[in-house]
Amino acid sequence: MAESRVKSLEGNEIIDYARTILPEGRWGDTWNVFKSNFGKIIINNLFTLLFFIPLIAIVYIRELYVNSISNAYPFSANIGPVGLPANPNVSGLAESLYMSADMMFYSLAIVAGLIAAVGVAGACYSMKKLVNTHGDFTIKGYFRGVKKCYLNVAFPVALFMIVFFCTVMVSDWKDLTIATGGSSAWPVAATVLMIILCVLVGIICMWFIAVGVSYRVGPWQTIKNSFILLIGSVIQTIFILGLAFIPVWFLLMGSFMQVIALIIFIVFGFSYIFLVWMSFTQWVFDMYITPNLEAQKAAERAKKTEKELAEEKAEEERRIAREILAAGKSELVGRPIPPIDPAPVPSLKKSFSRADIADVAAGRKALEDSIAAYEDEHKNDERYVEYNKLFAEREKALQDDGKKKKKKKISADNLLR
Repeated sequence: MAESRVKSLEGNEIIDYARTILPEGRWGDTWNVFKSNFGKIIINNLFTLLFFIPLIAIVYIRELYVNSISNAYPFSANIGPVGLPANPNVSGLAESLYMSADMMFYSLAIVAGLIAAVGVAGACYSMKKLVNTHGDFTIKGYFRGVKKCYLNVAFPVALFMIVFFCTVMVSDWKDLTIATGGSSAWPVAATVLMIILCVLVGIICMWFIAVGVSYRVGPWQTIKNSFILLIGSVIQTIFILGLAFIPVWFLLMGSFMQVIALIIFIVFGFSYIFLVWMSFTQWVFDMYITPNLEAQKAAERAKKTEKELAEEKAEEERRIAREILAAGKSELVGRPIPPIDPAPVPSLKKSFSRADIADVAAGRKALEDSIAAYEDEHKNDERYVEYNKLFAEREKALQDDGKKKKKKKISADNLLR
C-alpha cells in the first residue's frame, strides 16, 4: 500500500556518494559501522553538540532562574512565634512566576531550536552517509549536509519546538488554575491532550527530518510521504524511537543516571540517536522505494563541469585497464575496435560475376578503412594508453637490463602502479 503511494520520491534522492551493498543484515551492519567508526561518530557528535549549546544554555539558565525565585520569594515563610504569614495571600504566586519564566525562556528555545537544526541536518546527513558507505565521513561532508538539508530540517524542528512551548504553557496554566482554587477537570484534560499531541508531533517531525534529509521534494510531498511511511511502519517506528532515545530516558531518571546520560551525550549521544534513526528509515525507504539510479546519475552528471566529466572519464578508463590487466594482454582490448556496423558487407552468391567480386572487394576495403580510421581516432584514449603502458612496464620488468645480470623483481607496485 505504502509502496504504491510514495512513487513521487523515486529518482529524487539527495545523494552525492556511491552506496555500497550490505554485507549482512541492516542492524548487524549498523553495529559494525558504529564500532568500526567510533572516532568519526565522536567527531560528528562534537560538531552537533556545538549547535545545541544555545538550547542547552537556555534550559540551564531557566533552571537557575526558577531556583533563585524559589529562594527569594517567601512562599511559605512565617513571622514570629504565632506563625503570622509574611504575605496574607500568596496562592498561585509561585505558579504565576513559573509561567512567566517558562514563557520567556521557552520562547527563546524556539529560536535556539533553529540553531540546533544546523547540527541535526549535519548529523543526519553524515550518519546516513556513514551507514550507506560503511565509513565515509568528513568534516566537509558534514557541512555539505547542512547546506543541502537545513531548510528541510528547520521546519520540523521549529514545529516541534512550538508545540512543546504550547504544551509547557498549558501545563503551567493547569498548575496556576488549580493553585488559585479553580476547577481542575478541563486544565488536566487539556494538559494530557497536549502531551499526547506533543509526542505525536515529535514522531511525525522525525519522519519529516528523515524524508527531508533523504529526498529532494517540496514541503507538501515531504509531509504527505512522511505520513504514509509512518502509517506503514507505525509499530516499528515507536519501537525504534524508544531504542534511539535511550540517552534521553537516562536523563529523565535519578541523579546518577543523569550523570551517565550527560557523559553519553558529550561523547556520542547525538550521533547514536541519528545513526539508529537514519539506519531504520533507510531500511523503510529500501522496502518501499526503488531508487532511480539512471535518473540520479544523469542529475549528478548535469551538475558537473566539462573538466570534471573529462577527469571522471579518464579515471574510469584507467580503472577498466587495471581490471583487465589480470586477464593478460589481448589485442581485442589493447587496440580500439569499432562497434559492429549494422550495414552488411557484400558477399558472393552461388553465381557471381567480375562486378560482384569488385563490389565485395570494395566493401571489404571500405570496412578496413573504417576500422583503421576508428583505431587512429581512438588510439590515444586513456583506456588504451593506460592498458598498453601497463603491459610495456610489465615486459620491461621481465627483461634483463644487461648490467646487473639479474631480473627486476615483479610486484603489485610495478604492475598496477
